[in-house]
Amino acid sequence: MAYTGKVTSAESLGRILQQARLLSGLSQRELAERLGTTQRYIWEIEAGKPSIYTDRLFAMMRETGMELTATIEPKDARG
Repeated sequence: MAYTGKVTSAESLGRILQQARLLSGLSQRELAERLGTTQRYIWEIEAGKPSIYTDRLFAMMRETGMELTATIEPKDARG
C-alpha cells in the first residue's frame, strides 16, 4: 500500500523522506554513501532543518497556491 502525504514545509518533507528511506531498508549512513554525502546531511534534511533554499521554495509555493504531494511506494511494489 502506497503512502501519500502533503509537503508543506521542510519538516514535512523531512518526515516523508525519512519514511521513504526506512521503507527502503536504508540507514542514514547507507543512503549518504549512495548519494556521496554525509550522514549528518541526511539527518539535517530528515529533521527538517531550515535553509534559505527550503524557506524560499515553500514561500513560493504558498504565494502561488502550489501544492506538492509525495507518494511512497513500498519496496516490493516498485518492481
